[in-house]
Amino acid sequence: MMTTETIKTTCPYCGVGCGVDAKIQQGNLIAVSGSTEHPANQGRLCVKGSALDETVSHHGRMLSPKIEGQNVDWDTAYSHVANKLSDIIEEHGPDAVAMYVSGQILTEDYYVANKLMKGFIGTANIDTNSRLCMSSAVAAHKRAFGSDTVAGCYEDLELADLVILTGSNLAWAHPIVYQRLAKAKAERPEMKIVVIDPRKTASCDIADLHLPLKPGSDGFLFNGLAHHLIANQQLDHGFIDQHCEGFDALSESVQQQTLAQTAMDCDLAEAALNTLYQWFAEYERSVTLFSQGINQSSSGVDKGNAIINCHLISGKIGKPGATPFSITGQPNAMGGREVGGLANQLAAHMELKNPDSLDKVKRFWNAPDLAQRAGLKAVDMFDAVASGQIKAIWIIATNPVVSMPDADKIKQALAHCDLVIVSDSSDSTDTLQFANVCLPATTWGEKEGTVTNSERRISRQRGFLSAPGEARHDWQIISDVAQHMGFKDAFNFTCSADVFREHAALSGFENIDASGNNERDFDISGLANISDLEYQNLDPIQWPVNKSYPQGRKRFFDDGHFYTASNKANLIAITPRLPTYAADCDQLILNTGRIRDQWHTMTRTGKAHRLLEHIATPQVEIHPDTAAKLAIKNNTLVSLKDRGIEYIARANISDSQRTDSLFVPMHWSDAFASHARANSLVRPIQDALSGQPEFKHSPVTITSLTPHWQGVLLSAPDFVPDTTMEWFKTPLANCTLWELIDLKRSPSFTWLTAEFPQVDQWVHLADSEQRYLNAAGFKGNQLQLVLLSGPALPEYDKSWLASQIGTEFSPDQDRLRLLSGFPADPSLQTGKTICSCYQVGEQTIIKALQNGEANSVENLGARLKCGSNCGSCIPELRTLVNKHSCDDLTAVNETDNAA
Repeated sequence: MMTTETIKTTCPYCGVGCGVDAKIQQGNLIAVSGSTEHPANQGRLCVKGSALDETVSHHGRMLSPKIEGQNVDWDTAYSHVANKLSDIIEEHGPDAVAMYVSGQILTEDYYVANKLMKGFIGTANIDTNSRLCMSSAVAAHKRAFGSDTVAGCYEDLELADLVILTGSNLAWAHPIVYQRLAKAKAERPEMKIVVIDPRKTASCDIADLHLPLKPGSDGFLFNGLAHHLIANQQLDHGFIDQHCEGFDALSESVQQQTLAQTAMDCDLAEAALNTLYQWFAEYERSVTLFSQGINQSSSGVDKGNAIINCHLISGKIGKPGATPFSITGQPNAMGGREVGGLANQLAAHMELKNPDSLDKVKRFWNAPDLAQRAGLKAVDMFDAVASGQIKAIWIIATNPVVSMPDADKIKQALAHCDLVIVSDSSDSTDTLQFANVCLPATTWGEKEGTVTNSERRISRQRGFLSAPGEARHDWQIISDVAQHMGFKDAFNFTCSADVFREHAALSGFENIDASGNNERDFDISGLANISDLEYQNLDPIQWPVNKSYPQGRKRFFDDGHFYTASNKANLIAITPRLPTYAADCDQLILNTGRIRDQWHTMTRTGKAHRLLEHIATPQVEIHPDTAAKLAIKNNTLVSLKDRGIEYIARANISDSQRTDSLFVPMHWSDAFASHARANSLVRPIQDALSGQPEFKHSPVTITSLTPHWQGVLLSAPDFVPDTTMEWFKTPLANCTLWELIDLKRSPSFTWLTAEFPQVDQWVHLADSEQRYLNAAGFKGNQLQLVLLSGPALPEYDKSWLASQIGTEFSPDQDRLRLLSGFPADPSLQTGKTICSCYQVGEQTIIKALQNGEANSVENLGARLKCGSNCGSCIPELRTLVNKHSCDDLTAVNETDNAA
């Protein structure tokens, strides 16, 4: 009998930091589930986390080091990288070298990378893709608190009487935190939830109020709230007097931001806006949770401070259920902040611009060449690559050719860089094609280390799978390169626990001021001497962890102590403004973001076939009135353009959009579509203080495309689309689904047979003008592929048709049925997948509702399981319930009575 072992680890996706129980059998991962003991998720996982066991195959992995495309051994790779970097530094200086890292590496990896670049190469040109998602919040925290401190915790959302979600589609981007909030709302219906977002998102499902404000006008809204609190004397005067500075300047700056003016600035109804303001003033326990819609802005720091101002002047901070709360996008964005992974930070929340901090880190690291000034932030870093100022860049665990703004420019920059080093687990990212040196790295399930989630909780990621090929941990690769560069003593780590202990020791190094208080908020010195076994068994814990808080600390600022020179919080008077670029008369505002079942550029989630069921191809959400004006019909092809760059996708007509705006997912890359890298359209406009790009507000034109021919191809054999075609690719369990588009011509049956020479039997139907072509190809009697095509996108049942690939069909069977795209028995049709966890289709759900088998989300969960795992599909289920429930509930009642 095979034994099963359970390893407790942490999810590698969003910043919630969910605990995962990984079930291992004979060295293989056979299942995952949520850890009931982990405080962040209490046993639940979203659909992405639930599918982690489907993403760990060695298929598509980078297996050995390569130099200029040729396999080499590790020692050759290390020597080559070390010599090249040393030569560039000697000739051009340390600032000619850069490193671009990721919120998906572990804290130990981050620490070693930062130490090498800032401490020993001597440049602060190390930045992270977390620059793109939370650096504005960092800067806002530091301006207000004197430190990058997240004051609250997830529990505050459950304790609050008012929760404001602003710039956050929590239901899709952080599903488990959303489910905790939804549960609290169900238990206390009197709790108020407000969503502030130009879009009506899935998060509005539990909202009492949705404010669809003008894109980018958040700063006006929160300045208006500050005005309301001040004008109506709904303030905590004691807290302001004892613990804040700058009140008079703030009061003066918001004097003109009246309710009427704010409603006009934000394009909102006065009554709705006033409701929010009155609720915030009334409810002592209020949480404002903010995310990318606030941060990803050319004035993101000011918006963050406008939110924090409102909490400070009303005393709603440091208390259970009362806090401003920045929620991070990546699993270890917080860990990167702790070690100084941003170009303008030092390790352990110390500052490059602070001489005392520089002296401490220099002495602790024994680093004579410590960088003395801030390095280049992400956008500026790649500009410097493009100009030739940076001669070498080392990219670790991220895909900037897809994820950076103005992504085509990143391609051009890397193509002309003298030395591009890429460390990654995947062998097929868009960025890898520009690498001179490829270094195979371990990934989730293989890595050992820690991550820190959005509530400052440090959790272990534990390795339980063998690394494939010659893959090594990132901290090992960086350390070995450092040793080859001559820095042996500083990088003689033997395990990740060694790195963690040094990181923890630095956090407590000379961190007590004259009054006996911590100078810095981040301090985990209580973990600096843990043994290897204690590190292996480390339970999740919130920092700080030190003599004052040996078991961690839930909330900051409950004592009124801030980390400024005066120990008081700074109220920041901001002047709100709209985004840099306004749309011309023929343009709309493009907003980019996440969808429910995908993660970043799909290098991991793209391996889990069921995660491609809910939204399988790129899309553009557009309001019905805007679509009608532009003669765009649902599910037809559209083109977005700006600056000569094009994005092609299908229209999704939805009243969740404002008429002036569009939304596209950020995930698709050149591996999954011909022209769907959304961030190529994003202009590289940055917040002047944080360097965070403005992903939420790009002007584009949209036009309808009328293809000559469109085809749906489900194919088991490999296929490469013709270069004249546009295409979308969806890997399925037993085949690949291609949507093929030709704008000028109709491919012939001869073309199809030439593409698949291994097929020896065909059935096909075509019209005399060759506009329509349906075909099924067999090898022997086994179905290899099906093509359905015509001037419009054919209708078909994807689940049924895909299930037929690989099936045996004797010549006397009804092979022509395949060319219809639907099963003969309509009851076998499932329709679009709504619940990815349990693969429940829309038609199945509608039938249950119309037949009286269910009349609520709860009934559907009991009968079909949909919505009963992660809950991400519940908003869509509720919409279907409201639309399709029948009046005759006899079947439901009889089933319930029988139960």
